[in-house]
Amino acid sequence: MEEQLSLIDLVINASFTVQMVMLILVGASILSWYMIVQRFLYLHNAREEMYGFEERFWSGIDLSQLYREGNEKASDGQAILGMESIFRAGFKEFSRLAQQSEMDSEAILEGSRRAMRVAVMREEERLERHLAFLASVGSTSPYIGLFGTVWGIMNSFRGLAMSNQASLSVVAPGISEALIATAIGLFAAIPAVIAYNRYSAQVEVMMNRFETFSDEFSAILNRSIADS
Repeated sequence: MEEQLSLIDLVINASFTVQMVMLILVGASILSWYMIVQRFLYLHNAREEMYGFEERFWSGIDLSQLYREGNEKASDGQAILGMESIFRAGFKEFSRLAQQSEMDSEAILEGSRRAMRVAVMREEERLERHLAFLASVGSTSPYIGLFGTVWGIMNSFRGLAMSNQASLSVVAPGISEALIATAIGLFAAIPAVIAYNRYSAQVEVMMNRFETFSDEFSAILNRSIADS
């Protein structure tokens, strides 16, 4: 209990600049933890939806029926995301261009591929949302904490220069409060870096699956044109 009180006293008695550094780092830590949890839930749901749609797609269901099921979901207010969004973009553009008699097969396929590429880019933006903030917190928090530490130590030695007694008890409180800023900076940075690396790897895996699906779906559409 005494250690906790002494730590609180060090924070309260710290200089204004060091307190502002601590406040910024605590705020960044709270925001990063919110985004870590939010991204975890979003990516988990995105993976589940991807696996579910992939299984449904390769089950042999008629593609028109699969597209109509997506329309029903959209009419019910459900968001169409991930692999299903890519499928719907490609299938919708393919169906629209196929109804135009002046369009040749290559133009139809290129149009559907272009629509799927746009959908893939949109999904990438959704998946990577907030990751840049986590990267910024992870890279800058230690330096912000270090700034607070340097400032606090500088004030401690300034106080030592003006003191008649040059002893450890004079500079120890100032150095301790300064080191707290570095500790808070590391506390904010470490989870953000770990989460960023993990989520970036997950996003990369999902993007590879999306691009592979786009190529496979393009091949299916190509065969459907050749058979017609």
